[in-house]
Amino acid sequence: MSQNQDQEHLKLLSIFHYIVGGLTALFACLPLLYVALGLAFVLAPASFANKPGAQPPPGFLGWFFVGFGAFFFLLGQSLAVSMLVAGRFLSKRKRYTFAFVVACLECLFMPFGTVLGVFTIIVLSRESVKTLFNAGISGPPASPEGLG
Repeated sequence: MSQNQDQEHLKLLSIFHYIVGGLTALFACLPLLYVALGLAFVLAPASFANKPGAQPPPGFLGWFFVGFGAFFFLLGQSLAVSMLVAGRFLSKRKRYTFAFVVACLECLFMPFGTVLGVFTIIVLSRESVKTLFNAGISGPPASPEGLG
């Protein structure tokens, strides 16, 4: 493969990392519903009793929901930030190992992350791409027409 084609593939992968990172950040907000439900269990337990005189749910259940939701929210946001940073590193041809590890982790976020992760692993496995990262070549040189 030519160096220009490798650079084009890395540029596209970088763009797709930004897109999938944004989608991941959006979907990682869903566990906040568990946090809200857990807080409702803790702050207003009587509203969850079905019949008058029925026992409200125990307080530890609400805290379990809060902890569960907060953990998965933070995990998802961490993955999203990692994807965005990996996209930046791909565009700058830096931190090869970080980009490769994030590509492996992206495979967990189906279906888009899986596709992006597999293609990123394939591109990063090429010797010519490894050479680009080692040389720190961040892209084609700017043309004189674009400087004005």
